[in-house]
Formats: sequence, structure tokens, C-alpha cells
Amino acid sequence: MSATIMSGKLLADEMTNEMQNDVNKLKEKGITPGLVVLLVGEDPASQTYVKNKEKRALALGFHSLIKRYPADITEEELLNEVKQYNEDPLFHGILVQLPLPKHIDSDKIVNAIDSVKDVDGFHPVNMGKLFIGKPDKIPCTPYGIMKMLERYKVEIEGKTAVVIGRSNIVGKPIAQLLMMKNATVTMAHSKTKDLAALARTADILVVAIGKGHFVTKEFIKPGAAVIDVGMNRDENGKLIGDVKSDEVAEVAGYLTPVPKGVGPMTITMLLYQTIESANKLAALLED
Repeated sequence: MSATIMSGKLLADEMTNEMQNDVNKLKEKGITPGLVVLLVGEDPASQTYVKNKEKRALALGFHSLIKRYPADITEEELLNEVKQYNEDPLFHGILVQLPLPKHIDSDKIVNAIDSVKDVDGFHPVNMGKLFIGKPDKIPCTPYGIMKMLERYKVEIEGKTAVVIGRSNIVGKPIAQLLMMKNATVTMAHSKTKDLAALARTADILVVAIGKGHFVTKEFIKPGAAVIDVGMNRDENGKLIGDVKSDEVAEVAGYLTPVPKGVGPMTITMLLYQTIESANKLAALLED
């Protein structure tokens, strides 16, 4: 068996073409989707990620702005910046790039974003809506994973899913989204006993544990769909996932690669939700 590779890059390109039509229609109504990213400090990974976001946003014709702040900005000053963009009608999406410096309470900053403009899906209001089964804005990586499963026609209803990792960014929301599609979901983590045996029960295995090549073929049920959310560097600086992909591909039915797997879909869903926010404004104006 050789797994079908689920390319996030190909799906992101397909969705970008569709989103371009949506942007064009909005511009005909006099609305340009606006996204502002607040970037604090000089974290190299954040700089690269934000640059990629801006490139994609500009290519679609967004009104895109990156606001850069020194690492010593105070929490109060950053809260005032968030407030300014909450009130600015030119922007339909606000993203505060994480991580923030240690002297700033990330939760306080995220909670200050208008939930309507929270295109990253992390505001407690949006998390609450997701967990009562009435999602509005959804965390972008889990949302992208669901789009990939849909695109590759991976059956979810009635299937067994195991999620390794319990973060608010990936683990918890993807478990909820899979349950909403009628999968039976087990959440696992670093303290789970006999993790490999549990993982082998999964028709769908989502791995977001942050340990390079942690999941080997011993974790995989033959034919399973394996979603690798990991972004790690090996001893040579090469980007690798949480899944040892070469050997897992021999057992799995579907496998996301690293890179060009889940990563491109995260940015795509951020832009997608910004367009959705702009569309809601357009609908309000038409009423």
C-alpha cells in the first residue's frame, strides 16, 4: 500500500481561485476585504509566516497591512492598537501574531479583538460557538484540515478518530469539528498510556504533538487517513513533521506531507474567513 498524498498546496491554489471571484464581486460593490496583522518583536518564524500571509493577501487584492511594533511595547499600548482596528471599517479581519513577548498577556490581547473580526478563530466567543455546535469563526488550522478531508473524500461519519495533542489552537477544535461530522473521537496527549495502541484504532489520525518524527508506522491502522500538523526542524535544519512520513506512507491510506500539507491551508482559511467577514458587511449594507 502507498498512501494518497493530500496536498494542501494544491487545495489552497484551488480555493484561492474561487476566493478571487469572491473578492472581485465584493469590489464591484465597493468593498475591499481588509486584513491587518499586528506583529510584535523580531521572532524569525513569525516574520516569515506574516510575510507569506501578506503575499497571499495582496495577490488576492486585499487591503493588507502589517503593523510592526517593538518587543518592548507595553500591554496597554498594544490593547489600544487593537481597539483602533476594531473601530476601523477598512479592516474586516484582525490578527495578532503569536507568540507575544512574555510581559504581555496573550489571552488579554486576543480577547480584546472584536469577535466579528477575529479571523483566526481564537476569541472565547468564537470558541464558545464552536463548542456548542454553531461555529462562526473557526481556528484556521483545524478548519483547513476539514477542508482537506472533504476535498480528498475521506469518510468521517461513523469513523473512529484519534487526535494526538490537546491545544486550543489545533487539538481541541479539530476534535470538535470531527465530532460534528459524526466521528467517534478520542483525544490523546503526552500522558496517554500505550499511545501507539490507541492510535492504531484510528481511521483518522490527527497528529499535533510538536515532536519530530514521533509517529511511526507502529501507530498506524492500515488504510488510515493521517494528518500531520507538526512543524519541526531536524538536526540539519530540515523542516519535518510529527509523522515519520516515509514509513507511515507504506501503511496509511492518506497522508498529508510536510511541508505543503496543512500549512498552506492555515493561511488560506485565514483569508477565507476575512472574505466571509467582508461579505457579511456587504449583506448588511444591502439590507
